Amino acid sequence: MPSLPSGALVHGEAGSVRPAPRAWSRYVAVGDSFTEGMSDASPHDPDRYVGWADRLASLLAAHTDELGYANLAVRGRKLADVAGPQLDAALALKPDLVSIVGGGNDILRPRADVDALAARLEEAVARVRATGADVLMATPTDPVGAPIIGRTRGRAATYIAHIWSIAQRQGCYVLNQWACDFLKDWRMWADDRIHMTSEGHRRVALAAYAALGHDPAEADWHVPLPPQQPPGFVAGAREHGRWAREHAGPWVRRRVQGRSSGDGRTAKRPTLLPVEHPAG
Repeated sequence: MPSLPSGALVHGEAGSVRPAPRAWSRYVAVGDSFTEGMSDASPHDPDRYVGWADRLASLLAAHTDELGYANLAVRGRKLADVAGPQLDAALALKPDLVSIVGGGNDILRPRADVDALAARLEEAVARVRATGADVLMATPTDPVGAPIIGRTRGRAATYIAHIWSIAQRQGCYVLNQWACDFLKDWRMWADDRIHMTSEGHRRVALAAYAALGHDPAEADWHVPLPPQQPPGFVAGAREHGRWAREHAGPWVRRRVQGRSSGDGRTAKRPTLLPVEHPAG
C-alpha cells in the first residue's frame, strides 16, 4: 500500500487532521470543465480560462524555486477520458503532484453506475500513487437547489463516500467542496449555473491550498458573502427563462445528439511550464 502523505484526508476547515505543508515541483491537473477553469475568464486572454487549478499552481509556486505546471483538463470529458488518455499523458510528465477530478459529467446521466465510476477512479489514483506522486482529489459540490443537477444529489453523495474511502486506502489529499458553504451562494456561479465565477474559482483554489496543508493569506476565503436581496417574482421568472433558452436548452440538445462542449478541444496547457506570476 502506498505511504500516506502527511495529514491526508483533509480539507483545512472541515478536516480532522491538519496536513503538514510541503513543496512540489511538478504539478499536473487532469479533469473536465471544472479543472479547465470554466467560467473564470483570463484578464490577459479572453479566449482562455484560468480556474482553480491554475490559481492553486500560483499559490504552490511560492514554496519552491520553480514549479512546473500542466493542465490537461478538457470541458465535457467523462471519467473514462480523465482516468485514461489524460492520466497517461500526465504520468508521462513525471509529476510529483496530480489533481484528478472527474466523474461529474458521468453522474449527470440517470443510469450512471457510481460504484463502477469509483472503481475506475481508484484504479487511476493507484497508478499515480505507485509512482510516488501525491494525489489531490475533490468531492462534488452540494447540488441542492440547483436546476437539473440538483436531481443528482443522491448519486453525488454516494460518489463522495467512495472518494473519501479511496483517499483513505490510497493516501490522498481531499478538497471537500461539499463543505464549502460559500458555494451555496449563486453569486459564486456563472450564468449557466454549472460553472463557477472567478470568485468561486479563487475561493476553491484557496480551499485546495488549505487541503494541502498551507495557510491562505486571505483568511476570509471561506466566509459567506453578505446577504443579498432576492429578485422579485417577475425578475426571477425572466432570468430563469433566459437561462433555459441560453444554457439548459443547448445542454439538453447536446446530450440528445451525443455531442459534448469539448468536442475537438485539446488541453490548454499540455506540457509542464514554469508558473511565473499569480494566475488571473
